[in-house]
Amino acid sequence: MGDQHRGKPQAAPLIVAENLGIHFKRNRRRRRNFKDLFAGATRRSRPDEFWALRDVSFTVNQGEAIGVVGRNGNGKSTLLKLVAGVLLPDEGSVRVHAGVAPLIEITGGFVGDLTVRDNVYLTAGLHGLTHREVDKLFDKIIDFAELSEVIDTPYKHLSSGMKVRIAFSVVSQLDEPILLVDEVLAVGDKAFRDKCQVRIREMLDEGKTLFLVSHNERDLTKFCTRGLYLDKGTLVADGAITDIIALYNADNAL
Repeated sequence: MGDQHRGKPQAAPLIVAENLGIHFKRNRRRRRNFKDLFAGATRRSRPDEFWALRDVSFTVNQGEAIGVVGRNGNGKSTLLKLVAGVLLPDEGSVRVHAGVAPLIEITGGFVGDLTVRDNVYLTAGLHGLTHREVDKLFDKIIDFAELSEVIDTPYKHLSSGMKVRIAFSVVSQLDEPILLVDEVLAVGDKAFRDKCQVRIREMLDEGKTLFLVSHNERDLTKFCTRGLYLDKGTLVADGAITDIIALYNADNAL
């Protein structure tokens, strides 16, 4: 009898960040040495270093759509790179219990000297797709990007808009539960941005989890229900996206 009144067990969080922190050298990213990996929280910052993020904690459940807001240089892109595993924290931890499809730089991780075709196979392969699986997706990826005329052109020779097109097209076809998008949709023509937004909505409807870094309030409120507000490397607020945007705007009003 009692069991009938129990709710369904809650799924474990998809992402757990606990006291997350990372610091860099001023004017250039610092390279961590072997000793640094074991220094942990006891290691103090040197005068030429600064904390890009510190004491950041939050959890994310499957299917959440989260907008990350804050002024430039306050840790938004760094946070996404930590979630993606591109960077390692100096303090705390971030545990990600699912695959990540990152679109966190205009290059999308592509290699400049390789052709568009080779980059598609390389990037998809790094996410676990076999050559045969990429064969089946290749035409769809190129058609979405509208770049059939440059598939054998080195990636470095593409315009910034073209780079966004192919990077988004590949990432959006990966069968990863988590999508990270960092401002790249601000680049390129309106027609393609609209196309990307339709695809993002489809992915959310499929149950994907989204992290979106953007200064575009319309995009944030269109896709996200929750917001994280970062200021000077710390998590100022975590709540409903409309509340987070209002707080951010109030803090930055002239």
